[in-house]
Amino acid sequence: MKVAVLGAGAGGAASVAELVQAGHDVHFWARSGETLDPHVKLGGVAYEGKLGEGVARPALITTDLNAAISGVDVVVVVLPTFSHSAIASALAAAGWPSSKPVVLNPGHTGGALEFAETFSRTGRAAPPVVEFSTLTYVARKYRPDGVTVSGRAKQLKAAALKGGSDVLEIAGKLYPGLTPVADVIASDLSNVNMVLHPPAAVLAAAWVEATGGNFTFYVDAMTPGVARVMKQLDDERLAVAKAFGHDLPNLVEEMKLLGTVEADVVDTSDFRAAIAGGEANKRIKGPDSLEYRYYKEDFGHGLLPFLEFAKIAGVETPVAHSLYSLAQIAVGTDYRKGGRTAEAMGIAGMSRDQVIQKVRAK
Repeated sequence: MKVAVLGAGAGGAASVAELVQAGHDVHFWARSGETLDPHVKLGGVAYEGKLGEGVARPALITTDLNAAISGVDVVVVVLPTFSHSAIASALAAAGWPSSKPVVLNPGHTGGALEFAETFSRTGRAAPPVVEFSTLTYVARKYRPDGVTVSGRAKQLKAAALKGGSDVLEIAGKLYPGLTPVADVIASDLSNVNMVLHPPAAVLAAAWVEATGGNFTFYVDAMTPGVARVMKQLDDERLAVAKAFGHDLPNLVEEMKLLGTVEADVVDTSDFRAAIAGGEANKRIKGPDSLEYRYYKEDFGHGLLPFLEFAKIAGVETPVAHSLYSLAQIAVGTDYRKGGRTAEAMGIAGMSRDQVIQKVRAK
């Protein structure tokens, strides 16, 4: 298959490595020439870890979006969540056909809805959008031309906004191991980072600023108190999902499916032990500042859309509200400005049943 990978961070680099290995014809794009230059010099992406070791050489490495999407069958967006709206506008302006799918790897919470809404505001019909619940990889770029992949999702929830099973089949050919779910609300509310990151991001904010992130986020910061807050936040997530008709696994069970919690964990109610014991995440350091993506991404594009869904569903979410409010104060920002609001997702003023109807329309 001919595919354009948009994004040259760790997730994009890992995607290039896996897709090239699988024999796909890959175009590799990023907006920043500075980010791409090391890959241009190498002629590809150096990779190590769960995907093996080597250099993946895509057919094209470019900062030209028109060239990147020319002649490809599918676009894979592997960018920070807050870039989804901007890339939707850029793809619409570049003439991406409304008949060809876009894969958001990941969509996080509300990604497909926001992407489609932004695209449609250009006056063109939105393409089918496949949304993954979380990124396919646990990966970091420790060198400018390469990626270290410490984990690869075993099962990954995915749903399509328009296009149905046909576009999910295309996404599955690119990323084996997808588990289709009923709609993008189910994939939105399976976003583990929305629950996994905010409690420690808020409760360890002083530690972040004092040490510059010199602690392990999933071990040192996974204290009993943080775990209790996380469990309550997860209960709120499950209640909102249930209001939309979805019975979802709890956070630890979800992470077992992904492979970031060990398969032999029996007590899935013990968040601290299960998460701190996960091999894929245990060496990952904390954020180096309050500008880190856990603060920039997981509140305005994680908890904010979650709160919007909860409001539509009529479910009380006091823990999510508290974490969201404290993060805004600590970071000194208004997450609604440029955040994933109901308006940005195209669901403002809708009832729960109207939202369900929208996400299940073919």
